[in-house]
Amino acid sequence: MKKIGFLSFGHWAPDHERSRVRSASDALLQSIELAVAAEEVGADGAYYRVHHFANQLASPFPLLAAAAAKTSRIELGTAVIDMRYENPLYMAEDAGAADLISSGRLQLGISRGSPEQVIEGFRYFGHVPADGQSDADLAREHARVFLEVLQGRGFAEPNPRPMFPNPPGLLRIEPHSPGLRDRIWWGAGTRATAEWTAEQGLNLMSSTLLTEDTGVPFHELQAEQIQRFQDAWRTAGYQRAPRVSVSRSIFPIVSDLDRQLFWRETRSTDQVGFLDGGSARFGKTYAGEPDKLIAELATDSAVAAADTLLLTVPNQLGVDYNAHVLDSVVTHLAPELGWR
Repeated sequence: MKKIGFLSFGHWAPDHERSRVRSASDALLQSIELAVAAEEVGADGAYYRVHHFANQLASPFPLLAAAAAKTSRIELGTAVIDMRYENPLYMAEDAGAADLISSGRLQLGISRGSPEQVIEGFRYFGHVPADGQSDADLAREHARVFLEVLQGRGFAEPNPRPMFPNPPGLLRIEPHSPGLRDRIWWGAGTRATAEWTAEQGLNLMSSTLLTEDTGVPFHELQAEQIQRFQDAWRTAGYQRAPRVSVSRSIFPIVSDLDRQLFWRETRSTDQVGFLDGGSARFGKTYAGEPDKLIAELATDSAVAAADTLLLTVPNQLGVDYNAHVLDSVVTHLAPELGWR
């Protein structure tokens, strides 16, 4: 059994011929509508990517709370929030509130983030690395504080003459949502970062990009990353079972429109390139008739190793088409692959 969700970047473009998502309002409202549609077709999760200074989704918590209010079953999450930009205490308040609205369905992916639209954009948000600290160090420090306050322990000295009565002892961030700490994921781009993720007691998110390359197919490198994570988790001695998600672009061709849109991707292969000054490997797109995709996905060792599959969706094609893609995966592929 495998959980199946969608991952949307929430792109919008004022292009009336090519995009059904033409404004920030469209992107947000359609993101909520797609979460509702995903639940209706039997998918398990609605996940959103966070990018700043871009025509994409940026502030996730109002969106997550609104989607939570419109759904009842599916998980709601991010993949991922760039922690360089975050005030960790304010983020803990927002996350606690959204999780309570969802009745504990939040699954938050966090990380250092990806290449930005602007140079060191986190500085405009008031976050500056300390002397000798890199931006990756800044992200991990913000994550450390965020995770610590999610535990719900008091740390703030109360005012002896408060406006409202205080409980005894030090005060914690409110609202507190019990259990949320165990539903935080780290987006890892390398095998070493996956091991660090396990040491922190975080679930693992791995996307269609790894910022290293050993010459093996993408799914094999990603499967090794997952194995290293699981080995490090056992070594750390955590009692709960961790979760692992991988992202894939999967488009079953079951209609003429599917064929028109994705026939070029039927021969997709892994791509090798450079990112942030180093080698990177990008996973291929899966597109084709269901029988072909079932055979190909059955050999994807990373998908087999993960408990959660996030389907990257072309959100600019609109809610109806993306609901169709989700339904096609759930109906035509998942039962044959043992995911349902």
